[in-house]
Amino acid sequence: MIKVVNEIRIEKGRVEDVAKRFSTAKSVHTFDGFVLMEVLIKENTEEYDVIEVCTTWEDHENFEVWRQDRATRKAHESSDSKSKEENNPILGAELSIYEVYVQHRPE
Repeated sequence: MIKVVNEIRIEKGRVEDVAKRFSTAKSVHTFDGFVLMEVLIKENTEEYDVIEVCTTWEDHENFEVWRQDRATRKAHESSDSKSKEENNPILGAELSIYEVYVQHRPE
């Protein structure tokens, strides 16, 4: 099992604008091997706000199928609104992949 964490850095004070984008499930939850999605808002940040979008997958192969599908869809999306980019509160992002070594669940 793997956990994929996308750490998104956001302009200070605009974290809610970005967090709302994840309130409604999109297509990720329909892919084989998808286990769980969590959206975390980091507390007590000073320079910028941080959201971590964490998805858990059964394995790398299923994650890569979703990742390729997403890349293909993004390549075909039109960039019709320049103002979307200009008003975008996202400063940057970093993707990390972790092996889930152990999990403890309630008995």
